[in-house]
Amino acid sequence: MELYVNEKVVLREVEMRDAPMLYALINDNREHLRRFLGWIDANRSVTDVETFITVSIQRRLINNGTDYTLWYDGKIVGIVGLHYLDWVNHRTSIGYWMIEQAQGKGIMTAAVSRLIDYIFEELGLNRVEIQCAVENEKSRAIPERLGFTQEGQIRQGEWLYDHYVNHIVYGLLKNEWRQS
Repeated sequence: MELYVNEKVVLREVEMRDAPMLYALINDNREHLRRFLGWIDANRSVTDVETFITVSIQRRLINNGTDYTLWYDGKIVGIVGLHYLDWVNHRTSIGYWMIEQAQGKGIMTAAVSRLIDYIFEELGLNRVEIQCAVENEKSRAIPERLGFTQEGQIRQGEWLYDHYVNHIVYGLLKNEWRQS
C-alpha cells in the first residue's frame, strides 16, 4: 500500500526489496541516528534490516501495524511506522526516524499528518500516541506542530546504550484532529 502525501513525499509499506537501500541509509547515517535510536548498533548488515522487514510484514499480515518507507524526491529518507493496532481500544502509536540531510523541510510533519488522516479516517481508530526522548527536540516538534497534547513523562523509559532517557508522551484524539 502507498499513502500519497504530496508531490514530493510518499509513504510505501516496507518491502523486502527495500532492505539494501535501508541498510545503506542506516549505515551512512549511523552517528546521527544513534543519538536517539537504541537499535542502531544491532543493525550491522542487510540481513539485520531484512529481519526488521520480516517482522513488519508479519505485523501487517495479522493487521497489527506496519512500517512505511518515507520517500522524498524518489529516494528513501526514513521510516514511519504504526507500532501496533489496538482494535479493542481503537488506538495506535507512531514512531519515525529520518536522515539528517532531509530534516528541516517539513517532510516528516507532512508524512505523520497524512498517516494520522489514514488512522482516523480509514482505520477508524480514536487515539494516536507518540513518544519521544525529552532531549529529542526535533522529534518532539512534530506532535507539537500537529496539535498533540503532552500527556506526561515516562521516567527512564528507554535504555540508550549506556544511560536511560526519559520520554514525553503525546496523545491525539480523533475529535481533536484538524481542530487546532
